[in-house]
Amino acid sequence: MKIDTARVYRTAFVAADLVRDERPQIAFVGRSNVGKSSLLNRLLGRKGLARTSSTPGRTRSINFFLIEERFFFVDLPGYGYAKVGKGERAKWAKLIDTYFAHAFPGALVVMLIDAKVGATKLDEQAYAYFCDRGISPVVVATKIDRLPRGKRMSAMKQVQVVLGNREEMTLIPFSATTGEGAQDLWGTLHRYVNAEKTA
Repeated sequence: MKIDTARVYRTAFVAADLVRDERPQIAFVGRSNVGKSSLLNRLLGRKGLARTSSTPGRTRSINFFLIEERFFFVDLPGYGYAKVGKGERAKWAKLIDTYFAHAFPGALVVMLIDAKVGATKLDEQAYAYFCDRGISPVVVATKIDRLPRGKRMSAMKQVQVVLGNREEMTLIPFSATTGEGAQDLWGTLHRYVNAEKTA
């Protein structure tokens, strides 16, 4: 899909900076270095809108991108990066909790899992966090191109099993390199945005 306008709208380091707006928000979450920025850039057709880095834990703020002046992509700090100090991790956690307290129940959550690494205990805990709040995240298995085709089905099954084999789960394989899965993911996002617009 071609996106005409996409821009950084706000960077939030503290709760007062969070966007409180009637427009739909799509929040992207996942472990550090799972490929959130690469996914966002691929979806939006921009090479550098969301900053990518090989260093885990680089995103330390909540970044709001306004898409087509209609809805937001929200890039959240990655979870599970141990090299960041406990105080900094606690501050991030508080900011993220505050974001979700304001964003739910309306926001759509897209949860990214590295297909090559597989779903981890942290991913399981994060998924349970959302489900406990009545949210069923869209799950995206990133970096799927790094797996041989013969191993992809078992990798997807592993994600389903670790996250609890929930019938309502939407699981999409995705590659920021090849674009695989981008159309499927956009279809899900558009259904959400259009439903919110008519609500």
